[in-house]
Amino acid sequence: MQLYPAIDIKNGKCVRLFQGQFDQETIYNEHPHEVAKQWEDLGATYIHVVDLDGALDGQWVNQEAMQKIIDMVKVPIQTGGGVRTQNDIKQRLDLGIERVIIGTMAIKNPDFVREAVQRFGSKHIAVGIDAKNGKVATHGWEQVSDIEAVDFARTMKDMGVEVIIYTDISKDGTMAGPNIEQTKALVDATGMDIIASGGVSKMQDLKNTQAIGVQGTIIGKALYLNAIALDEAIATFERGE
Repeated sequence: MQLYPAIDIKNGKCVRLFQGQFDQETIYNEHPHEVAKQWEDLGATYIHVVDLDGALDGQWVNQEAMQKIIDMVKVPIQTGGGVRTQNDIKQRLDLGIERVIIGTMAIKNPDFVREAVQRFGSKHIAVGIDAKNGKVATHGWEQVSDIEAVDFARTMKDMGVEVIIYTDISKDGTMAGPNIEQTKALVDATGMDIIASGGVSKMQDLKNTQAIGVQGTIIGKALYLNAIALDEAIATFERGE
């Protein structure tokens, strides 16, 4: 199972939110690229970065911070937040990002995703499904739709998408454990590469996500609170030691 240590950027700084609430933030480092280097030094083979300002504003806000991360580390990076046009995707890939995550636009215009996959290849495109009570949320989690996450994932599969990042908003930043039931439903219903996100707090949570057959799991707050040692987790779940 691939592990994705997370870096959330807000106002150029590395922060964590509580349940996706923008007024519930904790600043962990003034320099996100230093955090990226720390994760790489601990053995990270892929890093997950979110532009929180971009997700809310609908444009790429923290490009400078992202450039510093790319310059700092050699491992691949996936990123989302503020992706609204095909050019937004191209800009990120041209910068050296490996995989771009489409969120709000996938809900608003599924054909946008089809075009992105055809233009850039499924290897470089992922769709972020952020859900609350099984319903898809958009616009930096500020709005919840009436679309079922499983149904939406199937639609994305039809568009050529292979990778889904599934975040349970109610779990994110809570250290309460991931939503295994909902995540397993996505894995079983779609057969896609599902990346679990939200609520991971201990090694047992990683065992639980691995057991349901996800492609990977994102770890955020647990790393910042030293509840999970990244090097130990990578040895266990990526290398099987």
